[in-house]
Amino acid sequence: MKSITLATAAAAGLTAAVLGLAAPAAAAPSGSDAQQTISQLEADGNRVIVNRLSDAPLSQATVVAVQPGPALRGTVPNTGYNDDNRQDVVTGQVYYVDVR
Repeated sequence: MKSITLATAAAAGLTAAVLGLAAPAAAAPSGSDAQQTISQLEADGNRVIVNRLSDAPLSQATVVAVQPGPALRGTVPNTGYNDDNRQDVVTGQVYYVDVR
């Protein structure tokens, strides 16, 4: 019983860590470098959908808005158990980035 509680706590901690990392990315300021913002969001495990509001290449574009979309979910094994005992967790977020 004690190992189940430990595994549950570990899974909850992993979920909280993933959610905690994803939240600050949504706060990208308007006018920031588009390529850098997109790269950082993707590096954090998120999927980015870019909405271009001009013909400017991403290297010259600026961020107009960042809006969160649905959460990305994945299945991970519980620590100390076989593959039959897996848990569905949030692994990232979809972000819609408007650039100009």
